[in-house]
Amino acid sequence: MQSFSELPISPYTQERLSSLNFSVPTPVQAAAIPQALAGKDVLATAQTGTGKTLAFLIPIIERLLQAGKTDSGKSGIAALVLVPTRELAMQVVDQYNALRGTKLLPAALVVGGLAEGNQLTALRRGARIVVATPGRLEDFLDRRLISFQSLQVLVLDEADRMLDMGFLPALRRIARVLPKDRQTLCFSATLEASVAHLVSDYTRNPVRLAFGSTLKPSENVRVQAFEVDSDRKQETLHRLLSKETGRCLIFARTKRGTERLARNLNREGFAAAMIHGDRSQSQRTAALTGFQQGRYRILVATDLASRGIHVQDIAHVINYDLPEVAENFIHRVGRTGRAGEQGVASTLFGREQRSELHQLERTLGIRMERMQADDAPLEKPARTRVHIDPAEAAARGRMVRLPGEVLQVQMGS
Repeated sequence: MQSFSELPISPYTQERLSSLNFSVPTPVQAAAIPQALAGKDVLATAQTGTGKTLAFLIPIIERLLQAGKTDSGKSGIAALVLVPTRELAMQVVDQYNALRGTKLLPAALVVGGLAEGNQLTALRRGARIVVATPGRLEDFLDRRLISFQSLQVLVLDEADRMLDMGFLPALRRIARVLPKDRQTLCFSATLEASVAHLVSDYTRNPVRLAFGSTLKPSENVRVQAFEVDSDRKQETLHRLLSKETGRCLIFARTKRGTERLARNLNREGFAAAMIHGDRSQSQRTAALTGFQQGRYRILVATDLASRGIHVQDIAHVINYDLPEVAENFIHRVGRTGRAGEQGVASTLFGREQRSELHQLERTLGIRMERMQADDAPLEKPARTRVHIDPAEAAARGRMVRLPGEVLQVQMGS
């Protein structure tokens, strides 16, 4: 599909997309938007950076525009978007407000860590779409500050991460107060057993859209690994950063490790910010905004905090520490190589971590390019896929088959 004009969307929305320089839909958008516009429940599994936000916002906007033409559809919250983090919620709201133009009211943001008064004001002014984190929304429901009697669409964005963060009880309590005849759109980077159960509980015969492999890095990303002694690890990191002119995102396993890295980088003259779970909301927002606007070229993050990072044009992702689970590797690497751009993902590991790295490669079905300290390859670059027996993968809880048709979409199509 070469243009948004080929999709069954209104001229108004097409004009709004054009004004924001969106011209060609991504494969996720091309496949999901027509299904959502047809009123079907959708389950889409895809890597990050594939345009999932517009894939659900465009159908919501089309529904609201149509409702605005009738007397019966002008009031009440019509759409609820649930996301795992404040940062992601804020970015979804920003994208919606940019796209809606003048015909629709602003979205209401319902999250913790920000002034409650502004959130309540947006609701009182008649917002038709609410973007929320489960914890704060549950609080609003308990205090009867919000009602979903008119709800038509529920979106679960990054469903796998919401479950990882322990939001399942909150999601179940929220779902109990929503109309049963709603449409549900679910987007997830992985389809683990817990996500499969959630989807089966809250959707009706969903159209399943699978975009490439959800346990492999994008083909746009060069994946490389450096074996380094512990006393040369920071030296290797500094060298990689000195050779890179674009934005760099560095991952550490722990909050303290994140702080140590950021302090060291700033001492060495690198403009670095950091985010982790112990940072205040204002500190995290300032770090992310500074990274987006170029005040900091480097951002150091933990896996949990990084899930709110949706920044374009990240050139290089560096795994200073190996991730604890394979899915985190995919979420990390998915921050680069977006929208058809090329990216680099470098992983630093010690000799004693060789078996851990091999296990990671075996789980993902990839082979990372081994590099020397001077960036010369130790071996011919390879992207050889390692066969994973489906039964073995299912036993590990990585992927689960659900009843129904699956539309497999290749990202290069």
